[in-house]
Amino acid sequence: MALALALPTMAAPAAAKADAPKQGAAANDASAQVGAIADDYLAAVLDFDPGPAYQTGLPLKRHDYLPHNAAADLRAFERREDGLWQRFSAIDRAALGDDGARLLYAQVREMLQASRGMRVCKGEGWNVNHMGGWQNNLADLADRQPVATAEQRKQALTRWRGFPGYVDNEIANLRAGLKAGYSAPKTLGARVLKQIDALLAMKPVESPFYAPAQHSDDAEFRKQFEGLVADQIQPALRRYRDFLADEYIGQSRDSIGLSALPDGVACYGALLRQFTTLDRAPEEVYALGQRTVAENTRKVSELGQKLFGVSDLPAIVKRMDEAADNRFASADEELAFSRGLLERARERSAKYFATMPPQPAVVEPLKEEQRGTGVSSHYEMQPDETKPGIYRANLDRPGDDRRGAAEITLVHETWPGHHLQIALARGVQRHPFSALAFNSAYVEGWARYAEALSEEAGVYTTPYAAIGRRAWPARGMVLDPGIHLYGWTRQQVVDYMVESGRFSAKVAEESVDRYAAMPGQITSYDSGALEIFALRREAEQALGDRFDIRQFHQQVLGDGIVPLQYLRERVQAWIERSRAAK
Repeated sequence: MALALALPTMAAPAAAKADAPKQGAAANDASAQVGAIADDYLAAVLDFDPGPAYQTGLPLKRHDYLPHNAAADLRAFERREDGLWQRFSAIDRAALGDDGARLLYAQVREMLQASRGMRVCKGEGWNVNHMGGWQNNLADLADRQPVATAEQRKQALTRWRGFPGYVDNEIANLRAGLKAGYSAPKTLGARVLKQIDALLAMKPVESPFYAPAQHSDDAEFRKQFEGLVADQIQPALRRYRDFLADEYIGQSRDSIGLSALPDGVACYGALLRQFTTLDRAPEEVYALGQRTVAENTRKVSELGQKLFGVSDLPAIVKRMDEAADNRFASADEELAFSRGLLERARERSAKYFATMPPQPAVVEPLKEEQRGTGVSSHYEMQPDETKPGIYRANLDRPGDDRRGAAEITLVHETWPGHHLQIALARGVQRHPFSALAFNSAYVEGWARYAEALSEEAGVYTTPYAAIGRRAWPARGMVLDPGIHLYGWTRQQVVDYMVESGRFSAKVAEESVDRYAAMPGQITSYDSGALEIFALRREAEQALGDRFDIRQFHQQVLGDGIVPLQYLRERVQAWIERSRAAK
């Protein structure tokens, strides 16, 4: 496009020559404005919450403060965002000069729009969450605390002396929420209470909050930090624990759906927008999910007929559940099975990608304080690529887990799923702000797509994974609006999950609280995956024999984490270039 703009035309060569520098100047100016806003937004986010810096490898000048959670600080951050949005709204997108500027524009716009939209939720007023609550996030922050120098150790002590104040702010926010009609579901409070009790049962030197001292050889620092945990952190945890048990849970809502909260339906729409990056109404998500589930069920019936001689979904599920070679005898056996599949997944995925990241992945159990609390299996990224990314496997109920499902989760979390995508994104040269531009639809959509790619690549060792990976997808697009828009009961959700054959009743029961804690998130998996599948079909149809799966994946992964609309534009531009090439 830039070359075409610079060329003179037969009709008005003089005007074209005169306009070209103006257009170039406008592009440079617009791109510079986007870059300046991204710089300021990045600084604002990291001033407000240092956590993302440690998770992504972004540099921090100071390591002496915790995330800000006082009500006044939250409103101050919102005002900073509003000022950034006012500046951003004045930029002409058409004037941006290159792909890098357009990518940054899309990422800044997405994050600002989503963050400002979610204010309707008043999230600080019901922030009781066993999946990604502050008790989990601050434990992770403690593990990443720099302590290599005397100054860093001094800053570590300063940061963690602020822990009691942080907890008091959480309690104040929750009390204000109760007064305004906001609360978390009772079941979430009970799960968080169990996590806090597990932390309080530990000796100070066993606590995850003692991690900064464990990472240092300075004896005096270790002694000071042990005292800090014993005298400040643990009493604050107990204060929060007693607040939950004696005051909060009794006043919390029985309903698991957002519609029970003030502006709950509007909040749910904002959360869907944030998780999926799409302007798709909850009703549309629900309908698309139903259509996709029906299509998947037809395919499951075909596979069930071939494998078991039955085509009825309940009969197929029963056969899979009862198959002796689809079970685990112990948690150790399940862990060994997943670890054994890891290298096979990497090797068989390699031919589908132009580049494989060198960073290894490992499989580990959940952390001690997470076990038995309903925390799902998940991936922990590691910004230091000399250290492995970690797939944390939930091994609480090996008797209820199945080998086919374990295979699906392994590839989803590692190769060619989350680990591969995140490790590749780390090597992309972009504006530092892009490291913050996380969106679940892209990340989880890729991992869901990776489940299908793994079947194509021959990763799976059981016949059950091929059925399981079709029986569950898109059901989250149905059950999540079911919970938060249509008022589904816990039992409705459990029955709908168990029907897929992917989950036992016990696992499904735990998962209900995950969906209550993270409204909208489960819809992002298939919102993103359906878009990637659609783009692949579009590319295959347009390019025919010239379609190269490695190049397609390069287009999907090459800019790192991007909003879905930007991804569509990027892939379609590649298709057009490929069609035009000889």
